[in-house]
Amino acid sequence: MLELNDDAVFYAFSADLEPVMTIKSGDTVRIRTQDCFANQLKADNTIDGLDWDRVNPATGPIYVEGAEPGDVLKVHLHAIDVDSKACMCTGEAEGTCGDLFADGLVNVVKPVVDGKLIWDKGVELDCRPMIGVIGVAPEPGKSINCGTPDHHGGNMDTTIIEAGATLYFPVSVEGALFGCGDVHAVMGDGEISVSGAEIASWVTASFEVLKDRSLTNPALLNDTQFCTIASEPSLDAACDTAVHDMVRILSERCEGISTEDLVMLLSLCADVQVSQIVDPQKTARFVVPRRVVEAYGFTW
Repeated sequence: MLELNDDAVFYAFSADLEPVMTIKSGDTVRIRTQDCFANQLKADNTIDGLDWDRVNPATGPIYVEGAEPGDVLKVHLHAIDVDSKACMCTGEAEGTCGDLFADGLVNVVKPVVDGKLIWDKGVELDCRPMIGVIGVAPEPGKSINCGTPDHHGGNMDTTIIEAGATLYFPVSVEGALFGCGDVHAVMGDGEISVSGAEIASWVTASFEVLKDRSLTNPALLNDTQFCTIASEPSLDAACDTAVHDMVRILSERCEGISTEDLVMLLSLCADVQVSQIVDPQKTARFVVPRRVVEAYGFTW
């Protein structure tokens, strides 16, 4: 298995980045990621000394041979192994509740023990590691900082981007230029404080270039669900895009069902879900049970 350490990070997805690793379609890579604060916060109430130019680092980029504009990059997440300490923050003008604070920012550091985040002696939360920042380079001439989600992926902060999931990204540049970081030991949908339980990790992923599919925005498949993910300036727009993406994909890949019937069926069994509401663009997902669409021959 190939391995990539976290001494190779970037802070904006761009076609101009120099790849730090080149792999073949089908390869598996174990990737070391820093937490979203670049591992700077070691104790409570230390955020005043934070270097804000080192936030949301993504490890990479990885060049995938054979990936060309118009292709889809398939990324299967085998494992997300987190470290033993997580940190998070909130405060003035940050997150959904930033209006409640007037004293700058505060942070806490919490231990992770035996798969649980120890918040205090009365509250322990089961860890559910997920990746906040994951994606590929956008089209040439465009640079998107790692704190912002868009069509390329990026800071989608989507809780179902976890071990066992398979993601699909639209390829806009040769080699795709993949990167990931901003892992959370646990996070609620919305990420309302502006952070989850931010933690360094090892991510194990395999990569495959697909020539027979097309995407505008990322998609995700797991054992029970197929999901479209969209990021837009407003949550309303993100929901609308995710739904329209799903209808287009299913209309192309399902048999024996009209678009009208498909839309009505989705209204019964599919869910619009919020991923995050705190980034420069908001992210929503539209989730449909695999068993329903596979009854109409859907494959992905």
